[in-house]
Order: sequence, then structure tokens, then C-alpha cells
Amino acid sequence: MPGVAPRGSGRQRRSMNEINMVPFIDVMLVLLIIFMVSAPLITTGVVDLPSVGKAKTRPQSVIEITVASDDKLKLKVDKGEALTITLAQVAGRVRDAQGGSAEVPVVISADKQVRYETVVKVMDTLQRAGVQRVGLSVKQGG
Repeated sequence: MPGVAPRGSGRQRRSMNEINMVPFIDVMLVLLIIFMVSAPLITTGVVDLPSVGKAKTRPQSVIEITVASDDKLKLKVDKGEALTITLAQVAGRVRDAQGGSAEVPVVISADKQVRYETVVKVMDTLQRAGVQRVGLSVKQGG
């Protein structure tokens, strides 16, 4: 047949094995320009952290619960002798130390190696027992 090229002769069409990078680069440059223009317009949020205040007068009686690094609890009433207690005994001992007065504050002190979960468990136990004034001890300075 005239006009029809045989199969094996002439140019063969090969598939293209390369990715055209030009559209990708165009999109990246447009995104870069958008981010550069919009970055100065974004306002940063301000987080108001609580500050440590000083009480005007020291309470008459303070109950301190100390959580040691080995998760052992110690109860101290008015800078007296510390008694080792368990988490199950915390609520009862604090209620006894308060003597029926819910105004006696409870301060929880913990070592910095103590897991936060342990401190929260102590706070939760006191809250469930109806203790009203529970606070955390903070270290000044440093």
C-alpha cells in the first residue's frame, strides 16, 4: 500500500519518563509570595499567665501535703511533724486536721521530679472530700 509507512520504519513515539517541574515551581513561588505578604498581617496572641501574689496576712493554721519524688505523701499541720500517709488516707486526715472548719487552707508541695498526675490525684481526692481551699506551693525566684 502506498502512503502507509511500515511499522518498523520512521519515528517511534516514546513515552515521556520525566516530570515537568515548571508548573510545580510556579505554584511554589505563588505560595511563597502569598505567605510573605500575609505573615506581617497575622497578629500574635497574648497569653495572660497567672502571677504569684502574696497574702496580706498569714492564715492561723495551714495544712501542707508534700508529694515526694517516690510518690509518697506527707501531711504536716502548722509546721509540725510530718506524718507519712497514703492517697486513700488523705481526705480523712485533712478533714480531721481542719477540725470541721472549711476555711483552713491546704497547700500541696511537690518535688519537680514528681509526675503531674500524682499531684492531680491528690487535688482530686481533696475536692471530692469537700475541701474548699486547696492551693499549690510555688518556689520564689530561680
